[in-house]
Amino acid sequence: MPNVSPVASQARGTSRMLNHRPVMLAEALAGLAVHAGGIYVDGTYGRGGHSGAILEALQGSGMLHALDRDPEAAAQAWKQHATAPNFRIHPRNFAELGALAGELDIAGRIDGLLLDLGVSSPQFDDAARGFSFANDGPLDMRMDPLSGESAAQWLARAKDEEIADVLWRFGDERNSRRIARRIVDTRGETPITSTAQLAALIATVPGPRSHKIHPATRSFQAIRIHINGELAALEAALAASSGLLAPGGRIAVISFHSLEDRMVKRFLRDHARGDAPVFKLLGRAQMPTDQEIALNPRARSAVLRVAERLS
Repeated sequence: MPNVSPVASQARGTSRMLNHRPVMLAEALAGLAVHAGGIYVDGTYGRGGHSGAILEALQGSGMLHALDRDPEAAAQAWKQHATAPNFRIHPRNFAELGALAGELDIAGRIDGLLLDLGVSSPQFDDAARGFSFANDGPLDMRMDPLSGESAAQWLARAKDEEIADVLWRFGDERNSRRIARRIVDTRGETPITSTAQLAALIATVPGPRSHKIHPATRSFQAIRIHINGELAALEAALAASSGLLAPGGRIAVISFHSLEDRMVKRFLRDHARGDAPVFKLLGRAQMPTDQEIALNPRARSAVLRVAERLS
């Protein structure tokens, strides 16, 4: 990663924050039904679009707790809301929601929980983070670049069967076995350390592929989900949610991947059924409007689901 001065880094982060558009903002706020004096949790701060709107609706009352494991996002949150007495940022994975609520003594008292899943636009657009192959950068992909194993490190040691399984399960990549075999063969001669290098390698692998997206798109998505344990984190957050929310409290989840949305749909549906339902589903799944997609094409795959905690 190139050395960047603190001033340049701050300017870069601020620029990306200003270019960030929170997805389905109005729909998420309506789903949460934010009211003055309430306690709210934004489990995925990102660059603060949703948190900022929640704070505005709280009008200086209540409390908003936000989480983000990305140190850059947490630092930006401290700077952006330093003067807000009813805001706290916690540099943690949203998988730890249950533990955090216990520490803060807010379990069972939360009026609204928001999870905006996936990678934020500022993360995606920063080549140094390695999430995208649009611009070459180090093959990292970690939400928290200070901990855990990078994508390059994992690809350097994983067996081809493990790589193929990840590509298939998390990316629905039909060419998973051929790609995995090519990665293992290539790394024996040359370490795979950059996004452009991996994307070019995948593009040369013969086999079935979509002509609508780059051949490496599904593989990059799958590797990112695996490296960050994204589905396991979502599972943990959902499992904790019923114990976090107050009666009448709401959970709103914005997902961008079919596996994520399927998990959310099944969890809420299963907990809204039976003799002792925990949640009440609030309407059907919502998608972004054509107008929002025109302004922010990355919103096109978003799905919002909302449910209310029963007493």
